[in-house]
Amino acid sequence: MHSLLPIATAMYAANIAWAYNNGLAITPQMGWNTWNYFGCDISEDTILSAARTIVAENLVQHGYQYVLMDDCWQAPERDKTTGAPIADPEKFPNGIKALSDELHTMGLKFGIYSSAGQYTCGGRYGSLGYETIDAQTYASWGVDYLKYDNCYNDGRSGTPLISFERYQNMSLALNATGRPILYSMCNWGEDQPWNWATTIANSWRISGDIMDNFGRYDDRCPCTSMLDCKLPGFHCAMARIIDFAAPFGQKAGPGRWNDLDMLEVGNGGMTHDEYGGHLIFAAISPRITTNNASHSFHNVVYSQEPFDPRQRHHPYGHHTLPSYAAPSRPLTFILQTSETYSIITNDAVIAINQDAKGSPATRIWKISVEGGDLSLWSGSLVNNTFVFALLNTSPSSQTVDIDFTDVFFDDGPAHQTERLSAYIACHVDNDVSP
Repeated sequence: MHSLLPIATAMYAANIAWAYNNGLAITPQMGWNTWNYFGCDISEDTILSAARTIVAENLVQHGYQYVLMDDCWQAPERDKTTGAPIADPEKFPNGIKALSDELHTMGLKFGIYSSAGQYTCGGRYGSLGYETIDAQTYASWGVDYLKYDNCYNDGRSGTPLISFERYQNMSLALNATGRPILYSMCNWGEDQPWNWATTIANSWRISGDIMDNFGRYDDRCPCTSMLDCKLPGFHCAMARIIDFAAPFGQKAGPGRWNDLDMLEVGNGGMTHDEYGGHLIFAAISPRITTNNASHSFHNVVYSQEPFDPRQRHHPYGHHTLPSYAAPSRPLTFILQTSETYSIITNDAVIAINQDAKGSPATRIWKISVEGGDLSLWSGSLVNNTFVFALLNTSPSSQTVDIDFTDVFFDDGPAHQTERLSAYIACHVDNDVSP
């Protein structure tokens, strides 16, 4: 008998050879990023406080290992003699190496930010033309992860080859240091990175910046598809990014992932159920949260028992968790309340995100309903286990009959008529029955 996991999640990965051969991100990276909550208001104290909370709340045990320092860490100018990057001495009085060492002592990994342009998106100096010295400096600081943005790129975009060459320069420089540094491209889906970043990066953004909203349309995120989008923009609602990502599963896999941008869970712009859906579909890509991790959780009860999906209950309802799951996208979050904690530590969804098989979930169908749409996603996991998901973007509850011919469309008639054991990994509607 095979296992079937009905959950609202999907995974974009293909079971083909690894492309970016630095041995990193074999499953999608998980961690916390400063940007969406703190913006430029960061410091050594901000980052260390967040890191202590991550450790104290046992998030490392759930897989969240990277602490990412985003934009605005830089001093006003580079070193006048060497051209090397320098940290803002007021924000980071002990320097970046000391910060990195402290995070490593906590059992965490350290990430840094720059841009493949003259300036970063926050107006600090970028790395365009300084790839070698910057990569060498990051390695000397003990950096484990680079988020590499796309602002002020001097017009060096517009064709896949132009963008590839610009981002390849940093890829080569990082590899030349001899230190394993996860390379996370953030070029917003410009020039179709899913077609060329697979050989130079561990992950690549597929759209404009996310906003903390479930489905609101915003003209600053104007494209209806990313396949030939000329202005990725920003303020892209979560449901729109999921829609953008649907075709790209065939392009990703172990070591190279589509990135649907950071988790907004806990930032306050969505409901509990919408954040649950956000996490579920974040399981298809790197999982980086971006919230106020320096705030501890309230009324959190921890269990020291080993994870047994058939015995533990999920906070959304009395449904058993799955025994297997598959990888997805990078994850990052903000930690403020017990509700946030319960969402981002859903072991079933994390297991799907981190599954070793790397087999994609596919959107089988999408239909319009009043106020939104309804879609079915299906995929296979390790140990002959399968996962399917329903996503409802309308404001109304929907009653849906699932045809197993659709769920197992890629798996053939034998599975379509077979007796299965089903487990609810996660749902965000109390009317859902197992």
